[in-house]
Amino acid sequence: MKLKDILSPLTVWKRATQKPWTVKDPINDRPGAKNYRGFHKNDFEKCIGCGTCEDICQNAAIDMVPVEGQKTTDGNSGLRPRIDYGRCCWCGLCVDVCPTGSLTMSNDYTWVADEPEEYRFIPGADKTKWEDSEKGYKRSENMQLIDFDRIEMFELEPEERDKSFIEIVKGYNKEQAMKEADRCLECGICTATCPAHMDIPGYIAAIREDDIENAFRILYETNPLPEICGRICTHNCETVCALQNQGEPLAIRWLKRYIADQIPPEKYKEVLGTEHLADPNLNKKVAIIGAGPAGLSAAYYLAILGYEIKIFEALPSSGGMVRYGIPEYRLPYDQIDKDIDYIKSLGVEIQFNTKIGKDISLAEVHKNYDAVFAGTGLHLGRSTRIPGSDNKRVYFATDLLREVTLGNEIDVAETIVIIGGGNVAMDITRTLARLQNKKYGKVKIITTSLESEDIMPADREEVVEAREEKAVINPGWGPKKIEIEDGKIIGLHVVKCTSVFDDEGRFNPKFDEEQKNFFAGEMIVESIGQGMDLSYLSEDIKSDLKFGPRGRILVNENFQSNLKWLFVGGDIIQGPDVIHGIANGHIAAKAIDKLLTK
Repeated sequence: MKLKDILSPLTVWKRATQKPWTVKDPINDRPGAKNYRGFHKNDFEKCIGCGTCEDICQNAAIDMVPVEGQKTTDGNSGLRPRIDYGRCCWCGLCVDVCPTGSLTMSNDYTWVADEPEEYRFIPGADKTKWEDSEKGYKRSENMQLIDFDRIEMFELEPEERDKSFIEIVKGYNKEQAMKEADRCLECGICTATCPAHMDIPGYIAAIREDDIENAFRILYETNPLPEICGRICTHNCETVCALQNQGEPLAIRWLKRYIADQIPPEKYKEVLGTEHLADPNLNKKVAIIGAGPAGLSAAYYLAILGYEIKIFEALPSSGGMVRYGIPEYRLPYDQIDKDIDYIKSLGVEIQFNTKIGKDISLAEVHKNYDAVFAGTGLHLGRSTRIPGSDNKRVYFATDLLREVTLGNEIDVAETIVIIGGGNVAMDITRTLARLQNKKYGKVKIITTSLESEDIMPADREEVVEAREEKAVINPGWGPKKIEIEDGKIIGLHVVKCTSVFDDEGRFNPKFDEEQKNFFAGEMIVESIGQGMDLSYLSEDIKSDLKFGPRGRILVNENFQSNLKWLFVGGDIIQGPDVIHGIANGHIAAKAIDKLLTK
């Protein structure tokens, strides 16, 4: 015990010398103390409807209810707490646990009403006399029931990784995972935002209970690619985590990876209860075009329903863009194979090096199968079409990344300029930086984008890690011209980009032509977006299909085209990202099952 703890109770004796304080009108003038726990207030601008207050209330005095004018959006359930003062004991735990700080208590404690029902009210929705009171009880800055600090993930230091493609992130151990799982508020805001609507609170609770096999089963209810998603998912769930309002969001992606890493491949069937599913039993066949996340997801869910599944893949290995567009230091190939080998073990056949429309027509596939799902991805690069972009040393990022995965040698200049601000731009930046390091012992890469740094679409950690690996990231410039002398590229002329989108959010970049810059480089890589290859559609099928204004095949909510036998999903419909592809494939699988079992 400290000396302060012994002396502090004695300070009350100072009041012995103070003048007595008298309430002159105790009937009408009896304000609560400055920090008194009176009636509740709720700032609707801060409240996200997470329901943490409802969960912690020991008297069941709080219900989350819909409120007129409050809409459900990503990160906001649209619900608001309703307090029942017939049950409330004014303990203030609901205020202490509120992750956004929206819920507080006024110091007002008098309220007279004839109807008991009036004492069940929604703070913030109903105007009250204490609504604007500054006094009352708020969560102390020094007292937290919630742990807002994330358990740190171990990663290789820049000097350990900048010359190799070994995996950077090492993953949580059991102690770290359980500590991180303990931070979860179980509000479920993340589940609503996840495109696959994974039961995130469910599998995190299973980690806390050290029941990894149950956690694994929960993952597979909505996601058959947990090793892949546990490493490179865009983790929209974390961007809406209730914790991120005043701290670091829960590391949901890393916890998912922790679960998948704990189960050895030979135990998958036993844990998931699929030991006897290898033989199709419905006498129905479904063809899938493309072995990317969408196609694999559809294949998995159709296979466990008993369908005979065959995937036609144009490339020599499966995975689609997650294998041919993401470097191995982020997603090792053996981890991709771990997910896919299990799907194949369920009887799913994959025919590689087979391009529909060239080796086999789509009409023939349609003739031999009861339904077709196409998830062909975005494998084509897009050009800036600026002067000089037709030079032989101007490349698309997607092409180079694919060649690296195939094990082919690619052009690596001593100085390189990369155009693009998304994750693919960071992937090619960091891939080429490693190859430059190996070849020249140094890195001389400049990556530039229209977007300023605050609105770059790349994940923040990708930008930070690219800089750690000695690449220069210089955003906020628009490419104007590639300077070429005697057929050789010497650099890129750019002007300042002052805005990328107009007031209505449409892509409409504006430039200050007076602010110019020049980035020296012997080789240019364009990474400004990806396109789809629909050459597998014959002209007669294409003429029967309906397309949207941006050239995408129109599909309904089940990813079914207007041709009833043809379903389409993945990056060519939504995203691009792996979790949308997985969700699309799952929804389409259920719709195909419904179509074929009518």
